Amino acid sequence: MAVRPRTLDTMITWLEMTAPPTRHHPLPLGVNAAILHAVRPQLSFYRFLQFQVGHPWHWESRLRMDDDKLSNVIHAETTEIYVLYLDGAPAGFFEVNRADPAVTDLAYFGLMPHAAGRGLGRWFLGQAVEACWANKPQRVTVNTCTLDHPAALPLYQKLGFRPYNQTPGKVRPLTKADIHRLAEQGVVGATAPKG
Repeated sequence: MAVRPRTLDTMITWLEMTAPPTRHHPLPLGVNAAILHAVRPQLSFYRFLQFQVGHPWHWESRLRMDDDKLSNVIHAETTEIYVLYLDGAPAGFFEVNRADPAVTDLAYFGLMPHAAGRGLGRWFLGQAVEACWANKPQRVTVNTCTLDHPAALPLYQKLGFRPYNQTPGKVRPLTKADIHRLAEQGVVGATAPKG
């Protein structure tokens, strides 16, 4: 008998910003950080970013995509991926979707666990928001859910996003088999969190 994968219920909050922020948050002193635009990143590197940032928060949809589908999404002309580096190593990323010229969506945003607690959240999100406004859309959107980091929603609101809708959702967390498959692809190492 096949075991049905478990699902988790969540509430998704949809937020928007209708004007660029006027306040800019500086990089904390003494932090050696850089943000680089990853042009057509390798699929394995993108999956690494998704896993390292999102596994604790049950990001799973992109990690389940086959190569063709994932490549079509992340290598689209309307998708931009930016990677945060701390002391020369990847520490987070954000992804911008410009498919609708009037609405730019901050599709993904997050830090890896080793980058948390260093005061980077506001600065990094500020950089993501600036990138979103670069093509002068009418508004910028983002969404988060109750399975995300507890600081995500308050941080979005502190930087000027306002909720405009909430919808229920379901997430199917990665299974041990999913994580094993990612390990075989070299995306995660032997010390991957338990799934």
